Amino acid sequence: MKEKILIENGMIIDGTGSKEYFDTVLLENGLIASIGKEAEKFSGDNEIKKINALGKTVMPGLIDAHCHITFDEPSSNDELFFHRRQALSAIIAGHNAHKVLLAGVTSFCDPDSLFEIGIDLRDAINSGYIEGPRMSVGGNALMTSVGGTAGRLIPDEGLRGYAKIVQNKDEIIAEVRRQIKNGADWIKVHVTGLIPNQRESGEISVWSYEELKLVCDLAHDLGTPVVGHVRNAKGVKDSIKAGMDMILHATYMDEEAIDMVCEHKTPIVPTFTFQANLADFGEAIGASDDYREIFKREIEENCEILKKIHQAGVPLLCGTESGFSMTPYGEWHYRELEVFVKDIGMSNMDAIVCATKNASKSIKMEGKVGTIEEGMLADILVVDGNPLDDITILGDKSKLSHIFLNGSEVEQNNPIKEITPPQGWRLSPYSNQILTQKIAKIDN
Repeated sequence: MKEKILIENGMIIDGTGSKEYFDTVLLENGLIASIGKEAEKFSGDNEIKKINALGKTVMPGLIDAHCHITFDEPSSNDELFFHRRQALSAIIAGHNAHKVLLAGVTSFCDPDSLFEIGIDLRDAINSGYIEGPRMSVGGNALMTSVGGTAGRLIPDEGLRGYAKIVQNKDEIIAEVRRQIKNGADWIKVHVTGLIPNQRESGEISVWSYEELKLVCDLAHDLGTPVVGHVRNAKGVKDSIKAGMDMILHATYMDEEAIDMVCEHKTPIVPTFTFQANLADFGEAIGASDDYREIFKREIEENCEILKKIHQAGVPLLCGTESGFSMTPYGEWHYRELEVFVKDIGMSNMDAIVCATKNASKSIKMEGKVGTIEEGMLADILVVDGNPLDDITILGDKSKLSHIFLNGSEVEQNNPIKEITPPQGWRLSPYSNQILTQKIAKIDN
């Protein structure tokens, strides 16, 4: 049985979007047992652990709706696809999951993973062998032989990195069934991608509607949702018509796509953190001004669309795509909230809802986690300061006074040891530590 914990005198942001308030919260048996007068009854009980949150904010743990825990911060597709080994990837992923937890992320969705390691890491965390956030995971991303965003590095058949190539109806059926049998929480499809000498800018649709419908119908018959990587209007429309449950990116929508998203209220995970980091800090890795401008424009050209669908009640979820060299683990999980506020024009409160209650959809635990309400799982942050005044304090780990996962406090005093990767594992000098130092220097 977990110990009772009383959090007193704090300002509560409950994650529902309701106005903040001051009250007492009782945690018991992994749950938020009571709030307010019922919790205050235990204030005189000396057998209960008490936390004085005076001057602090009590809020749900962050949920990152788009994280790649098994990638280990590659700087290129070559590094990701050809310089990773299965067993070592699994060990390092466990180390990195702990980094994510210490950044105040108590849950995340990993929609596809190298070697399907995410499934086993999720089970190891759930079993208590490794300390890390609660996870929902996919297996290998489904791709047609046209590929995704990695061009000719994707073969015409078989596996490469996080991708499984399916060429026909029978292969689609077999792969969806195999992944669900092995324990995938999501089936992910790379709906759009890039090809040489294409006649239009941006990503193009590389799946037919009929193929997407087959994936969705089969997965849904087996009780499993489908998520798509989609970066054009046709892909968004085909995905929604096919019955897709969540869309990553969803950029460059036309009016018809916007109307369909608004009608179906399909959850959208824009995932602008990577673009924002490259636009702002690309000089740290030698990115050209032109390259940085491309990523800056992707944010600028889509924020009005996202603002429109948000105002229409479409749930936007905060996801960072942490796991690449520009989004190292444990460092940038707050950045999507900052982008939502700065670029989409959300209030700080609305952005917090996107990173808590809304994002619970990505881990298939809506109504169980993501808000501070009686009966919810006790995933809670106690923050030294007020994120309603400054959303970026959620990125300052020194401001995270307490982190609770499932009602148990996370030990924060043991420093995380930086790993020196095996020779040939990482091709870029921009490890988590070096890149963070460079960006901090630029920022100052």
